[in-house]
Amino acid sequence: MKQVDLERAIARATGESVSAIRRFGFSLEEPASSFEREANEAEPQFIDWDVLDAQRYEENARRPWHAPTAA
Repeated sequence: MKQVDLERAIARATGESVSAIRRFGFSLEEPASSFEREANEAEPQFIDWDVLDAQRYEENARRPWHAPTAA
């Protein structure tokens, strides 16, 4: 695929003009070397906020609860 083919395909899919797509800077990706492919196969880095919240809840549930005392 050539750069112009990519720009035309994106323009058709988005309804933008080819000149607008060129300004956005889309480009073809170079073939990755074997080192880059291995690095890309690593586990994705993200945070699952629901899992993190559940872990925090469980940690707090295990802590002893102390009722406030009046003086």
